[in-house]
Amino acid sequence: MVRQGLKSLLEAEGDIAVVGEAGTGREAVQLVKKLLPEVVVMDIAMPMLNGLEATRQIVREVPATKLLVLSSYNDDEYVHQVAEAGAIGYLLKQTAATDLIKAVREVSKGNAFSSPAISRRLVERYREAFLNGTPVKKRADLLTSRESEVLQLIAEGKPNKQIAAELSISIKTVEKHRQQVMNKLRIHDVAGLTRYAISKGVVERATLPV
Repeated sequence: MVRQGLKSLLEAEGDIAVVGEAGTGREAVQLVKKLLPEVVVMDIAMPMLNGLEATRQIVREVPATKLLVLSSYNDDEYVHQVAEAGAIGYLLKQTAATDLIKAVREVSKGNAFSSPAISRRLVERYREAFLNGTPVKKRADLLTSRESEVLQLIAEGKPNKQIAAELSISIKTVEKHRQQVMNKLRIHDVAGLTRYAISKGVVERATLPV
């Protein structure tokens, strides 16, 4: 429903054409490689492959496409994650109806765009750091891109065999990644990994099986 609403907003503009839409992050990556759009509006909360990992893959494989990420989260960690993934736009879902058209047009030109609330907070944060003479701390990634994919599929309740099929790797490799994820995060049960994935925006509760 959200996707259809955003699509309707975009299609109402004479200079914007929606060339495709995807229900999962993995489908989004494949469609971008096929359709080569100028701009992708990517939700962070995507099943099978979350929006951050899908963004990383698109930036790596189709660098001419610009990424605008949608999220319900407005804290600094998510903003940094999106920037590090290679997106040049970050739009809060709460203001998407107001800011989406402007965001798409700016991103299509290669200009960075953030929801006004995020822009104001980041400016204030960097100004405060400058005045205090302290560096702005950046988040350090613990997991590799592949480990993040495995974490998401574990959190979504997928067994090792299905994870192996989804990622085109062996079950033994899945088990290795699973153990590395648990060791790095110091979490050794699926319930704990799922809570961690939700807290970090790797998955949202709405995307998990009931």
